[in-house]
Amino acid sequence: MDKIKWCAEKKDGLSLIAPNSNLSRAYIIKAEEALEAMCINTIKDWKISTAYYTLYFAVYSILTKLGIKCGIHSCTISFAKSFLKEFFSEENLEFLEESMKARINSQYYVDRTIPDIQYSKMITKAPEFLVLCKSILIKLNEKKINELRLQFKAALI
Repeated sequence: MDKIKWCAEKKDGLSLIAPNSNLSRAYIIKAEEALEAMCINTIKDWKISTAYYTLYFAVYSILTKLGIKCGIHSCTISFAKSFLKEFFSEENLEFLEESMKARINSQYYVDRTIPDIQYSKMITKAPEFLVLCKSILIKLNEKKINELRLQFKAALI
C-alpha cells in the first residue's frame, strides 16, 4: 500500500472524485477507438501503443466509474493491483503492467525492441481485455463502488 499512498501524494496521482458513469462510457469509447486504430495500423510501434491504450483506457473507465482520478499510468495500474483483484486475475494485471513497459520502450527508445511474443500477446489479448473491463463495469453497482471507495480511503490513512 506504500505505492498507493505515494500515488495519492503526487500532483496528478490517485484522488477521489465523484463517480461518473458518463465519463466511464467515454473512456470505453476511447478504448474501442484505440483498438480500432491497432487493427488498422501496420507499424509495430504504433500497434503496441494503440494496444496499450486499449488496455489503459478500459481500466481507466473502471476508475472513473468508481470516482477515482489518476494521471499517472503506473499509479492507475497500482490501484487496479491493490483494489480490483476480485475482477482481474494476477495474469491480467501482469499483462497490463508488461504492456505499459512495452509501450514506453517502443515509444520513447529507439534502441529497445519488444520481443515478438510480447507484441503478439498484446495484439491478441487487447480485445479480450476490453471485453473483460466492460463486464467489470456491468458488475459495479452502487454498493460495490462505495465499498471500493472506502477501501481506498482506508489505505490512505
